[in-house]
Amino acid sequence: MPQLVRPRFAVLHGTHPAAPLPQRFRSLADREAVEVLHRAARVLAASLPALTDRLVEALYEQEPGYRAAIDADRSEVWQEVHHSLRHNVGSLLQPKEFRDAAHRTSRWIGEIRAGQGVPLDAVLHAFRMGGAMVWQDLVDETARRDPDDVRLLVHVAADVWNFVDEHCGIVADAYRQAERRLTWQRENRQRLVIAALLDGTARIADLSDAAAMLGLPEQGRYAVLAVASVRRGDPGPVRQSQPEPVRPLLNLPSALPQPHEPRYGRAEAGVATEAPLPGAAPEGPPGPDVRVAEAPAPYAGPAGPPGTAAPLWHTGPDAEFAILRLTGEPGDPGELHAIAAALDAPDGTRAGIGSAVDGLAALGDARRLAETALRACPASGGTVVLDEHLPDALVVSSPALGSALAARVLGPLDRLDPADRNVILETLTAWLDADGSAQRAAARLYCHRNTVLNRLRRFEQLTGRCLTRPRDAVEVSLALAARRLLGT
Repeated sequence: MPQLVRPRFAVLHGTHPAAPLPQRFRSLADREAVEVLHRAARVLAASLPALTDRLVEALYEQEPGYRAAIDADRSEVWQEVHHSLRHNVGSLLQPKEFRDAAHRTSRWIGEIRAGQGVPLDAVLHAFRMGGAMVWQDLVDETARRDPDDVRLLVHVAADVWNFVDEHCGIVADAYRQAERRLTWQRENRQRLVIAALLDGTARIADLSDAAAMLGLPEQGRYAVLAVASVRRGDPGPVRQSQPEPVRPLLNLPSALPQPHEPRYGRAEAGVATEAPLPGAAPEGPPGPDVRVAEAPAPYAGPAGPPGTAAPLWHTGPDAEFAILRLTGEPGDPGELHAIAAALDAPDGTRAGIGSAVDGLAALGDARRLAETALRACPASGGTVVLDEHLPDALVVSSPALGSALAARVLGPLDRLDPADRNVILETLTAWLDADGSAQRAAARLYCHRNTVLNRLRRFEQLTGRCLTRPRDAVEVSLALAARRLLGT
C-alpha cells in the first residue's frame, strides 16, 4: 500500500509547538476519522512486540547513534522502545489517561540517552522513525479493513504528527537539561581532581583515574605556572591578598597537554560512564533553568591560535595555576624558557614557572615551586623561571632570614642620604650584573670607570665588606636581592 502521507522523519529536524488530540470534533468527517484511527490503533496495541522488534531493527540499520547501545544491551533498548510505543499508541486511544505517562517516558528516555552520550540528533531521529512506523502501520491496517477509510486518516494526520513533534520537544528539553547537569558534574569532578593534584593531597591509588580523566600521562614530566596581577602602587609580591589573577595566552603547543576526551561522562559501547571519582564529594546538580553559559567555566585557559592546546587551569586564593605538560628531553633548560617566552599577558602581570617534576604525584611540589618563582617576580610584573633565579628563590623562601641578611649587610648604608644611598646600591647592582666588570657597569650607568670603582670602594669602607672575597660577594648579592624582592 503506498504511503498516504510521506514519512516526515527524514525531513523534520526541529521541534514544533503542538497540541493534543482535539476533544471536540469539528465535523462528522472528523468523528469518523477518529473512529477509524482508534480501530487501527487497537490493532497496533495488540501487536506491540512485533512493532517493537521492527523498530529496534530499523534503528540498528538506519541510526548509527543507536548501534553501540543496541550492541551493548539489546534487551534494554527493546524495553525502552516498547515502553515508549505502548504509551504513545495508548495516547491515540485515551489521550487524557496516557498523556502524563507518555510525557514521563519521553523525558526519561532523553535523560538516559544524554547520560550514555547518544547524540541528540540520533534520539530525535529515533522518535521520528517510530512515529513514521506507527503512522504507516495505521494506514496499512485501515487499508486492510476498508480501503475507502484510508482517506479519512487525512483528517487526523496533523494531530498524529503534532503528537510526535510534541514528544520530540519533550525529549530534547530533557536531554539538554541532563547534558547540562552531567557537564556540571564532570567539570566539578575535574576541578576537584586538579585541586587535589596541585595541593598534593591526591591519593596514589586515584592517580590512574585522574590521569584518564584529564588526558595526561601518569608518569609524564610537568611544570606548574603561577600567574597573578598587581595593582598600581602595590608595594610588592609579599602582600597576602592579590587582585583577581589574569590568565595569559600561551602559544607553545609542544609544551602543553593536548586536548583529550575525558573518560567520565561519555558513552563507552552505549553504556553510561558517569561514575563518581573516588574520594570526590557528593555534588548537587544545578536547577533545570540553568543555562549552559551560566555553568561553572572549565579550568582551560584562553585558547591560542588554531592548532594549539590549552593548559589545565586552577584558581587559587592568590593566583591562577596552570599545569604544563613538558615534552622535551629531561634536563633541557630551554623548554621552560621557551614557555616563558610564549606567555602573552597584560602589563603588570606577574608569572612564575616552577622546576620540572616527574609524574602527577609530584604536582604538589611543582605548585609550591611555581609559587616560589612567583614571589621572586618583580613588583612591576614579569616572568620568572625558577631554575634561572635560584638565589632569588632562596631569599623569598625565607623572608625573615632574607630581611635579616639585608639589614646586616646593607644596614650601614641607611645612615646616608637616600639619594646617596641609592647611587651606591645602583652602582653595586650594575657591577654585579656586569659580572664584576667596572667598564661594562660604567657603560650601563653612563659614567666613567673610575667613578664606579670609587663608589665600590666607598661601599666597602661603609660596610666592612670586601667585594673581591667570594663569601662577601655572595652575601652582598643575596642582600641586594632581599632588598629588591622583600622591600626591606
